[in-house]
Amino acid sequence: MECAMNKNTSSRFLFYVSIIIVGLILPDIGFAKSAKKIDAGVDESLKSFFEEIGAAKDLAEKAEGVLVFPKVIKAGIGIGGEYGEGALRIKGKTVDYYSTAAASIGFQFGAQTKTIILMFMTAKVLERFRDSEGWEVGVDASVALIEVGAGGSIDTASLKQPILGFVIGQKGLMYNLTLEGSKMTKIVP
Repeated sequence: MECAMNKNTSSRFLFYVSIIIVGLILPDIGFAKSAKKIDAGVDESLKSFFEEIGAAKDLAEKAEGVLVFPKVIKAGIGIGGEYGEGALRIKGKTVDYYSTAAASIGFQFGAQTKTIILMFMTAKVLERFRDSEGWEVGVDASVALIEVGAGGSIDTASLKQPILGFVIGQKGLMYNLTLEGSKMTKIVP
């Protein structure tokens, strides 16, 4: 009987902590941001990205499209979730707005904010992305997550993939970094 009470108490504790975490991030995800606010965040994120990573600007110029989520908030204790809003740019101009969302179960504890940048390197993968109702990493396409080394160097072996992903500007502690299962959906801000 004591074991059942401990299990029940533990479940209640996780439930209440999850509610608190959702309450902390809800103000940022309650309503879609304005297009102007999203574009300002994208501008700032790309500026930082280009300054920190030497080859980033050249890569972005070669890409058919660049999808930027300036602030993705992820939080979890066993059960987690993340959400962010961003813009797809083609030749430097915003063409569409998107949200990204993911849920996960497993060993995770903490909260973080991060910037996600996806570069569509071929017209074919960009067209498939834009034509989808809701595009999910790992289901609709694979994304090569690029690791950034010392001094902003990047692993050039992965640069031949059709979709490149960068996760930068992490603040906060979060175990389990991946883009798998992230779903991108077109929004109207």
